[in-house]
Amino acid sequence: MMSEEAGSMLVVYDDPSDQHSLSLGETSSTEESPGETRHSMESTNDAIPYTGQRFATHDAAYEFYSDFAKRCGFSIRRHRTEGKDGVGKGLTRRYFVCHRAGNTPVKSSTESKPQRNRKSSRCGCQAYMRISKTTEFGAPEWRVTGFANHHNHELLEPNQVRFLPAYRTISDADKNRILMFAKTGISVHQMMRLMELEKCVEPGYLPFTEKDVRNLLQSFRKLDPEEESLDLLRMCRNIKEKDSNFKFEHTLDANNHLENIAWSYASSIQLYDIFGDAVVFDTTHRLTAFDMPLGIWVGINNYGMPCFFGCVLLRDETVRSFSWAIKAFLGFMNGKAPQTILTDQNICLKEALSAEMPTTKHAFCIWMIVAKFPSWFNAVLGERYNEWKAEFYRLYNLESVEDFELGWREMVCSFALHSNRHMVNLYSSRSLWALPYLRSHFLAGMTTTGQSKSINAFIQRFLSAQTRLAHFVEQVAVAVDFKDQTGEQQTMQQNLQNVSLKTGAPMESHAATVLTPFAFSKLQEQLVLAAHYASFSIEEGFLVRHHTKAEGGRKVYWSPQEGIISCSCHQFEFSGILCRHSLRVLSTGNCFQIPDRYLPIRWRRISIPSSKLLQNATNDHAERLKLLQNMVSSLITESSKSKERLDIATEQVSILLSRIREQPISLQCARDISTINRNL
Repeated sequence: MMSEEAGSMLVVYDDPSDQHSLSLGETSSTEESPGETRHSMESTNDAIPYTGQRFATHDAAYEFYSDFAKRCGFSIRRHRTEGKDGVGKGLTRRYFVCHRAGNTPVKSSTESKPQRNRKSSRCGCQAYMRISKTTEFGAPEWRVTGFANHHNHELLEPNQVRFLPAYRTISDADKNRILMFAKTGISVHQMMRLMELEKCVEPGYLPFTEKDVRNLLQSFRKLDPEEESLDLLRMCRNIKEKDSNFKFEHTLDANNHLENIAWSYASSIQLYDIFGDAVVFDTTHRLTAFDMPLGIWVGINNYGMPCFFGCVLLRDETVRSFSWAIKAFLGFMNGKAPQTILTDQNICLKEALSAEMPTTKHAFCIWMIVAKFPSWFNAVLGERYNEWKAEFYRLYNLESVEDFELGWREMVCSFALHSNRHMVNLYSSRSLWALPYLRSHFLAGMTTTGQSKSINAFIQRFLSAQTRLAHFVEQVAVAVDFKDQTGEQQTMQQNLQNVSLKTGAPMESHAATVLTPFAFSKLQEQLVLAAHYASFSIEEGFLVRHHTKAEGGRKVYWSPQEGIISCSCHQFEFSGILCRHSLRVLSTGNCFQIPDRYLPIRWRRISIPSSKLLQNATNDHAERLKLLQNMVSSLITESSKSKERLDIATEQVSILLSRIREQPISLQCARDISTINRNL
């Protein structure tokens, strides 16, 4: 065999930054020349590398060393390869090193391109394994000629080492599964949970992480925005052809590229007709892969659950774009504007709403404001941050404007926030977010913490698994349909619950038969509190105050002949639920039923099941296939909640699939189905 000095060597570094960072000597006590074989003391254990150990290929040697490294608590990478400088000579030596070998590469800084300061894990570790090629016994093989397992860093525990990038892999089968899940619109977290149940592994023990799944989904997105836009328009036109009640509008720019697009569904328009009095227009999200602002219109139904009204993708966040979005939405909803609309603190959106919805009360979503508090006030207030936040919530929930103004001044002084620009801006816009200024406007309870979390969870459902832009419309549709089905189940559960009467008053039993359980529970709270209040007749009507108070109170006007009652607290105007003050006056006046106008339609026991929404749809193959896809999505979501559910679903679906495959398919039927599927 030719010695290594006989010819010039070609050295190739797999990682160029390693070229001068390692000093792996050509000879050491653990190295042998290819012509010699010396077994170390560890050679009796084939799980540990030793000099002279033979492998058929260099890939086999790499896999062996990688398995050894994983057991020890580190990972490896290919360091450099060496080969004879001659045609056909090929590789003669390879080095594999610890993942922490070498030092952090120095990047040349450029003024035009900012550098990302990432912390490197490299610390100059000298652990390595070297293999050399030999043909001593005829057939070529690779022999270990150098090995060192001394690390200058701590090795990881088994439950930690699996998180190293080298050991996080997604098999082809798992990739196909993930992409199938993504098309149904379920979140990445749900995908992980479902696959854990399928593989019978503990949570967190899959060979990949949520970040890996998101990166995979990102890699499948098209990089050509123009082609994506065309696909999205084709998708919307195909849906429109199959469902005439599907609504969408779009604009093209000067280059004939998609600029803005908005859409809504028949079920959403039907829901808006009843529950579109108060709307959240959330514009705080973006489709990051395409850098497009996303706007979502959402409301609350009579059972206190979120309902979807529409979606819009915009090229930018200008007054012009927002004005177009609002006009498109009003067009979908036959020109009907909401009484109140809640948005983020966006100046351009505020201006557009003022122009396009002049009769609608515009307010800011409190949960969108509160989400910014940590970045605004955490560093400023330090340990007093939570104390300040509690005081802010107290002021926010006050009834009186005067109490709010006084309390705000005291809070600013107490926490020394006179010059804080965020506090100044909050105070200047207080009439748009503080409840004392909004109580005369209907907000359907959407300012509560519980409702805000419910709405956010609903929105996140179809934001978490974006694959392609065109598929996003499908994902929204699946999420909406899933929410409709879940809503029907929750509605049935609410209606089947036995309503517990707490006061025995005729007004309570009457309201229980009219209102949904969600709305009735809100009214019942006020009925119970009403018993603690006293009413006094005054010239303008009634003065109602708590029995422990000697001063103050709320003024209530009641006209039995006209059936009109109103209170200075404005709770009915704010929530659609009569307040304790009004209920006390009605009780005092021997009123045994709440007047009809104070049991609004939007809180009554009515429902719009998704089955009715399909009555106008044609009963063809495409519609039924779409319905089946939605049912499968619900099946996956429900099955993922426990191993028992998953076992039942897997067993029953297997049986059903076998029965379906037994059914014959005529040639003409197959052709028709193939044509329909191509158009989907």
